[in-house]
Amino acid sequence: MKHLPKKRFGQNFLIDQAIIQSLVNAIDPKPDDLMVEIGPGLGALTQPLLKHLNHLHVVEIDRDIIDWMQDFYPKGRITIHASDVLKFDFSKLGSKIRVAGNLPYNISSPILFHLLEQLAHITDMHFMLQKEVVERMVAKPSTPEYGRLSVMLQYRLHMEYLLTVPPEAFDPPPKVESAFVRCVPHAQLPFKAADEALFGRVVLAAFSQRRKTIRNTLKSFLNDDDFAEIKIGSQLRAENLSVEDYVAITNYLNHRISA
Repeated sequence: MKHLPKKRFGQNFLIDQAIIQSLVNAIDPKPDDLMVEIGPGLGALTQPLLKHLNHLHVVEIDRDIIDWMQDFYPKGRITIHASDVLKFDFSKLGSKIRVAGNLPYNISSPILFHLLEQLAHITDMHFMLQKEVVERMVAKPSTPEYGRLSVMLQYRLHMEYLLTVPPEAFDPPPKVESAFVRCVPHAQLPFKAADEALFGRVVLAAFSQRRKTIRNTLKSFLNDDDFAEIKIGSQLRAENLSVEDYVAITNYLNHRISA
């Protein structure tokens, strides 16, 4: 299919066959897997996945690509969901869903947060993303890459940086390097927040002004006595706190509210 990539959809099509095979090997699809591909595009990943799967679901927003897919793929092997992935309800497909895709870089973080809301139905996820985003996802505390995205994803997911992909592996080449990442929901949360909405608000507030100490960014939540009680230094910055620390703050606040 001759298709001009559409900038508004963040389309960069993977063309390097060796890298494509590496991605498929990492995903390791099995015939009966309930697999969903986000943004199948011209089929760089779709076609090799279908060699291993009995059936594949795809979520695509581009009407031209949808029309092409309907004629190109064998009937009964693929279900095309014509939808914006940010509005797509994965839970309607069932449970133990495996998700994969070359995500549009311009909306990758919103997609990840959307999927966090549906993790009860998801077994694992494999994504191509901007390298900088993957580095933030897997970052450790007290590193420049560590931020709100790191904390919110690591609370729910075990993540593994799998592969760096150069711009020339795509058409058109993006202006940045890319990376492939594996995300697996924790079977049991290592640290459980009593109120996850409150956890999200605390993390958001802490990283709202990275250069300031948490004594300043969290002043609407905690005072000096509170920091002493939790045994977390108020002069630390948001990037110095681990997921466990943010859960400890949340649970302290939740207990105080309940009391």
